[in-house]
Amino acid sequence: MHCPFCRHPDSRVVDSRTSDDGASIRRRRQCPSCNRRFTTVETTSLSVVKRSGATEPFSRDKITGGVRKACQGRPVSEDDLALLAQKVEETLRSSGSAEIDAYEIGLAILGPLRELDEVAYLRFASVYQAFDSLEDFEAAITVLRAERAERAAARGDEPAAATHVDD
Repeated sequence: MHCPFCRHPDSRVVDSRTSDDGASIRRRRQCPSCNRRFTTVETTSLSVVKRSGATEPFSRDKITGGVRKACQGRPVSEDDLALLAQKVEETLRSSGSAEIDAYEIGLAILGPLRELDEVAYLRFASVYQAFDSLEDFEAAITVLRAERAERAAARGDEPAAATHVDD
C-alpha cells in the first residue's frame, strides 16, 4: 500500500476492524518513511455473470427491485426487502466465489422469499422458473402445502380442519 502523503511503497497496519456488517475491513496504517497515518477500506468484489456472458458488479438494489415486483400488493415492507437482499448477498458471498452466475442468484432468492411471503414466492418462481401451465403452479403449490404441513407437524400443531362447501 503506497503512502498517500510521501508515496513510500510500503505501510504498516496499526489497527484492523470489520465494518458494514463484516462486508469490509477498515485498516489504520502508518507509513514507515514519514510516520503519517491513513485509513484504508478493503472490500471484496462480487461479479454477476449474465446469460449473455457479460459480467457486472453485484447489486443488492437489483435484487430488491426484482423482488419488489413480486411483492407488489403484498404485506411486505421495504425493511423486509432489504433484509432479504442482505441474506441473499451473504449466501452468495459464503460460496467463496468472486463470480456468481445470474441463475444462482435467482436460486438464492427463492428460499428467503418463500419464508417471507408465499404468494410473492409463487409470482417470482413463475417468472424465474418459466412456468408455462397451470400444472406448474399446482406442483409449486403442492410443495408449499407439504412444507407447511411438515412445519406444523414439527411444532405439534393440529392440522386445520378441511372445509368443504356442498353446492
